[in-house]
Amino acid sequence: MDENLMNDLSAVEAPSLTLDLAPAETAETPKPAAPAAVEQTPLSPAEQKMVQDFAQQIDLKNSALILNYGAASQKKIADFSGAALESVRTKDLGEVGDMITGLVTELRGFDAAAEQPKGLRGLFKKAGNQLDEMKTKYAKAETNVERITSMLEGHQVTLLKDIKMLDKMYEKNLVYFKELTMYILAGRQKLAEVRATELPALVSKAQASGLPEDAQAARDFEDQCNRFEKKLYDLELTRTVSIQMAPQIRLVQNNDAMMAEKIQSSIVNTIPLWKSQMVLALGLANSQQAISAQRAVTDMTNELLKKNAAALKMGTIEAAKESERGIVDIETLQQTNRSLIETLDEVMKIQSDGQQKRAAAEEELGRIEDELKQKLLEISTR
Repeated sequence: MDENLMNDLSAVEAPSLTLDLAPAETAETPKPAAPAAVEQTPLSPAEQKMVQDFAQQIDLKNSALILNYGAASQKKIADFSGAALESVRTKDLGEVGDMITGLVTELRGFDAAAEQPKGLRGLFKKAGNQLDEMKTKYAKAETNVERITSMLEGHQVTLLKDIKMLDKMYEKNLVYFKELTMYILAGRQKLAEVRATELPALVSKAQASGLPEDAQAARDFEDQCNRFEKKLYDLELTRTVSIQMAPQIRLVQNNDAMMAEKIQSSIVNTIPLWKSQMVLALGLANSQQAISAQRAVTDMTNELLKKNAAALKMGTIEAAKESERGIVDIETLQQTNRSLIETLDEVMKIQSDGQQKRAAAEEELGRIEDELKQKLLEISTR
């Protein structure tokens, strides 16, 4: 998140309602899954009074007011959604995951026995050289581990800051959600009021006077009411975006928390354990030299005997099997016969289905032709 977003989130806000008549750009609202009931949103007594007072200020005869009603709040949601998306897009948690994977690879890559050659060659390698090589490899691995650890600690600090920032984003989203709800409630209240009083009065006046200007005034006012009703529906869609934003923020926050915990576990558990194991490995290196050499000789002898016996057994069995096989296996003939029968059955089924579909299509073409003729007759007789 950039500094401007941090400053914006740190500001304490409360729901506010305004009748801004200036044109405002509105972002395209995505189709919601299922808008929540506005009436079920709890409001404090002060907020309820704010809704009632604001409803009295709404003038549905003002086209500019209808056009921009709640637009400021919608723009807040659009800007907020864009900022949240930018925060997620610029955060590369994959880099942290790669670092942890690299750390694990580095730790596993150090094998106390890896430098000890296998087989008879191990008898001629000096124990002192093996120990020196092990120490050199450990020093190299330790340098890489320290470097990765330092980078992980930096990412952990960033993640913890982001978690705190996401808490503020969540609170700000709640304010926007409440603000949109109050716009909708105030608009509904005003719309119901004018449809129950002003609109019937204009219709009655037009009916009584019979003047076209009175009838047009009633019609214009009804159109304004319909436009305002559609505007309220747009606000409900934007409100749903705000509703969906809350769990999305929490999901991102949980991902950050889990990654921070993973880093913490690697730093305080995995690395110290690895270092302690390396100390033990270096301490046992000298005593393992003679045992490893003797074991290499014994293992090689046993392995050669096992491989020769297994090769002899496999070759004898395979030769016997091949000598008993016919030119063509009966299973192959059975499978070929089954495939041929299935192919014939499938061809017959496809041909039968094609005949049925063509017959049905002919009936449908006749019905379509009759419908068209009937419609043409109806048009010609009018």
